[in-house]
Amino acid sequence: PGWLFSPAGRPYLDSIFHKTQRKAFGLLERPVLPPTLAAPIVTYKLFVSGKSGVGKTALVAALAGTPVPPAHHETLGIEATTVYWPAKIQASGRPVIFELQFWD
Repeated sequence: PGWLFSPAGRPYLDSIFHKTQRKAFGLLERPVLPPTLAAPIVTYKLFVSGKSGVGKTALVAALAGTPVPPAHHETLGIEATTVYWPAKIQASGRPVIFELQFWD
C-alpha cells in the first residue's frame, strides 16, 4: 500500500503531481515518465449518475484534485474529467497508470 511513497514509486507519483497539487491534463496530454520507467496506461470510463444534488460533481472534483463547487448548480449535459493514478499490480509486480475518465 505504501508503494507510491517509496523510492521506486515516487517518480510515478511526481508525474501526476506538481508540489502538492494534482496536475490538470488536457484531452491529448498524459503523464510524462522517463523511457526507463515507462508504464502501460489502462483506461476505464466511469459513468457517474444519480439524483440531482447528491454530490456527483463534487465527488469527481475531489477525486480530480480540482476545487469543489461551493454552491449547487445543475450540470448541463455531460462533463468529462480525466484522472491519472499510478499503481503497482501485486500479481506481476509491474507498475501501471490508470486513466480514469469520469463522465458526470
